[in-house]
Amino acid sequence: MNNRRDFLKKTALAGGAFSALSFFPACNTKKEENQFVPDESIQGKLIVPEASALPVSGTFLDEISHDIPHQNWGEKEWDLDFRYMKSIGIDTVIMIRSGYRKFITYPSAYLLKKGCYMPSVDLLDMYLRLAKKYQMKFYFGLYDSGAYWDTGDLSVEIEDNKYVIDEVWENYGKKYDSFGGWYISGEISRKTKGAIDAFYSMGKQCKDVSGGLPTFISPWIDGKKAVMAASGQLSKADSVSVQEHEKEWSEIFDGIKGAVDACAFQDGHIDYDELDAFFEVNKKMADRYGMKCWTNAETFDRDMPIKFLPIKFDKLRMKLEAAKRAGYDKAITFEFSHFMSPQSAYLQAGHLYDRYKEYFHL
Repeated sequence: MNNRRDFLKKTALAGGAFSALSFFPACNTKKEENQFVPDESIQGKLIVPEASALPVSGTFLDEISHDIPHQNWGEKEWDLDFRYMKSIGIDTVIMIRSGYRKFITYPSAYLLKKGCYMPSVDLLDMYLRLAKKYQMKFYFGLYDSGAYWDTGDLSVEIEDNKYVIDEVWENYGKKYDSFGGWYISGEISRKTKGAIDAFYSMGKQCKDVSGGLPTFISPWIDGKKAVMAASGQLSKADSVSVQEHEKEWSEIFDGIKGAVDACAFQDGHIDYDELDAFFEVNKKMADRYGMKCWTNAETFDRDMPIKFLPIKFDKLRMKLEAAKRAGYDKAITFEFSHFMSPQSAYLQAGHLYDRYKEYFHL
């Protein structure tokens, strides 16, 4: 026997039961005898009033990711996630955008001619089928060319979406009764150039082509935590006051009334002790201009230097409790699949799901 290879060959030819792991003891991975599993008899004891918040009943679907890692799910994983959503009362799913720059969610003839990349699967069709399967309403998020982020002018998004809106309604909206509305996906704050014209123009076209299906927007409050995601900062000094917020957004609401049916302000840019003041004003403005007042209850944490991880449960609870006190109509979140799902890439997300279910007795 000259070497180890001769020995392995001889053993295999002899028909001996040979294990490489048993031959190399250092590589042997012996199963632990004491495998610890959770004690299911243990129940958490909350010391705050339970189920005293507005429950989350909608979520964005962040499949065209901008600053959140992609989870590379196929339809099997998405089907399971829809089941998890359904189990906690989610009845509305919103595709946050149908495309971002050159990446798109469906084989758009218009956008492919403009140089966008062909997707490997038709995600739009998949989401509509899953929404139908689980009795949910699907909202279609418009296309984001990226030009708005480059120019600061939201009106640059109108032209492409003229074609996208018509194309999507003709090929998908007429086909699926789960197609329940439209999300005008430009994320803005105050004093955004072209915002009123863009929201009104795109919102009106969405409603006209679909026979009046509802539209909504989800802007951000220019609070102390309204810093760029790429920034190393967590807060800024020059934040908007409640009075300025009301004045500026009243002007925007007045300009888009009739074309936008609901507004879901992102709730993560203000501090927790500011929630009631801003939420009260948001509800007052929505009522004044005939809109539904939703909250976009962010399930990721803006208070940490690592961007972005699932939020601490108490922070989410406080935001949803404030929304209930203000009389909000609906709570949606950005977003279940990354930050709250038991199958998320983040381990903490499943624990947030468990704490949420405990609090609401689900």
